[in-house]
Amino acid sequence: MDRTIPSSGSEEIALYTRTYYSLLRSSREVKLKTLIEAHTRTRSALHIHADSAEPDMSAFIYGLLRMPDCLVSGVKLVVMGQSQRAFIEHGYPDVETWQRVATPARRRPYFYDGKSTLAVYIASRSDIDDIVPTLTAFQIERRKLRRRFRHDHVITLLEMRRKTGLSDNDLTALEDLTGVSADDLDRLQTIWQADTVDKLLSLARTKVSLSIRLLSGSLADYRRATRSWWEHAEQAVPEIAFADRPIYFVSSNTHSVANVLSGFALTHEDALVNYIRTEGGAALEQEYADILARNVRSSMENFLYYVLKKYESAHPDVRTQRLAHEERIGIYRVASRHVFDSEIQIIDLSRMRLNAIDPRLRLSDFDRLADSSALIINIDFPLGMAAYQVLAEISHNIATILGVYIMGKAATLNGRIGDVMLPSVVFDEHSQNTYLFHNCVSAETVSDNLVYGNVLDNQKAITVLGTFLQNRDHMSVFYHEGYSDMEMEAGPYLSCVYEMIRPKRHPENEIIDLHGAPFPIGIVHYASDTPLSKGKNLGAQNLSYFGMDASYASTIAVLHNILREEIRLQLARHKRYDTLYSG
Repeated sequence: MDRTIPSSGSEEIALYTRTYYSLLRSSREVKLKTLIEAHTRTRSALHIHADSAEPDMSAFIYGLLRMPDCLVSGVKLVVMGQSQRAFIEHGYPDVETWQRVATPARRRPYFYDGKSTLAVYIASRSDIDDIVPTLTAFQIERRKLRRRFRHDHVITLLEMRRKTGLSDNDLTALEDLTGVSADDLDRLQTIWQADTVDKLLSLARTKVSLSIRLLSGSLADYRRATRSWWEHAEQAVPEIAFADRPIYFVSSNTHSVANVLSGFALTHEDALVNYIRTEGGAALEQEYADILARNVRSSMENFLYYVLKKYESAHPDVRTQRLAHEERIGIYRVASRHVFDSEIQIIDLSRMRLNAIDPRLRLSDFDRLADSSALIINIDFPLGMAAYQVLAEISHNIATILGVYIMGKAATLNGRIGDVMLPSVVFDEHSQNTYLFHNCVSAETVSDNLVYGNVLDNQKAITVLGTFLQNRDHMSVFYHEGYSDMEMEAGPYLSCVYEMIRPKRHPENEIIDLHGAPFPIGIVHYASDTPLSKGKNLGAQNLSYFGMDASYASTIAVLHNILREEIRLQLARHKRYDTLYSG
């Protein structure tokens, strides 16, 4: 295979990463304005108007969805650390008594002191590659917006709407006054809700120069943090002897796997339908009626899973009922702690019930699972190099791995949002390795349950360093070489798979054939971004309900593979037993 992939992406991106890593070696805080020139020079595909006087609202909203709200007004310093000990040793002894703040689109522990400092736990260097460019983009766009909103006539209009909020006419008036489109302002209002006017006033009146500080950055510290994360899981479920149980490792999300295996939503369909008709609103009721009448091709099961989330938000006691139901049938949830904001689900296959499981997973010989000792360990997918650390830690502490399955969002260079991609080649920007493998998830298994998108198998994926660390020239080189699937975890996971089946650490800058792996490898990506379409990213739009189509089709395909494999192993074991004792 001809490997013409550039060694570290574009020169501008390589210079950018070298710049901020060298600055972060300082024992003091670093002002983000130092990075603005290097950032704009990258011409990031997520920040295409970085060097323009015009606000890049897609980049700004992308940052908003990945950073806490307090960043808009009060924060001046962002401190990154790997452990509670690191914060204590560097003069922040009470970080975890600060206000815990969340972000809509990134699972990462943030703590705000209520004044000017935001502390964040980082799980690997990939968190740095995500946080620093996102903060820099946010700083650039915040300054642009302040220039547009700080004028007296804009502030007067906002002050008048503090109690009532912004109407459609107000959004149009603000568009005329600031040049920011009413559609973009409406998107901000969707995110900020009742706080929109206050947020805009804070943005207009407060001049903020963000700084960052890295407290520690050693590989040993990252490993210690991962070890603590797994020890917490072992202590949370003491009745399971992980060292004696074979596992299927799954990296996906915290909702779809549990939903299709537990059957909670399906057994509570009457309550969900009543919620749709009495509280859900016209749109939900119409969708339900259309599915019943087969006017749309949507899956009823997927729709009920979607409604369940809304139902739980309106009735918090239902979540308690669901968790109790899950545990009764062998689905345990271990909440994240400290550095890894990544929930673990531990699923005992012997306790799965045919009458409860999603009908799309009711396979023949399902009863054979009752004799299984295998577990599914499903983790809420980590970011970048944290994936390598997580799988390495788990593989060190269990009996054997029966399969590795990776499912998550990706950008597509040749498809549409909602398509599902099945790669058989992965180029990893971290190790510079190209991994070749048999993807055990078939296109047929996905397409059987995919309504709105396409299934693209035999794809070539690239694991990138960070979402902002790509530009059009960078992507065009990959696309020219046939790489059309861009994501952040597959490469580190495959580096760990290499170390699980070979007696040495993974190499660098090599072509690695994993076709002989002693267990199945399945990688499924569903498209959430189309970066070669100008400005189209998750700041511009979200997957919403229709995105569940690709997510659940992927989940069903992965679990179908796992259940089929475990049933095959149990049938083979029984056959050997019968042969042994028949004589």
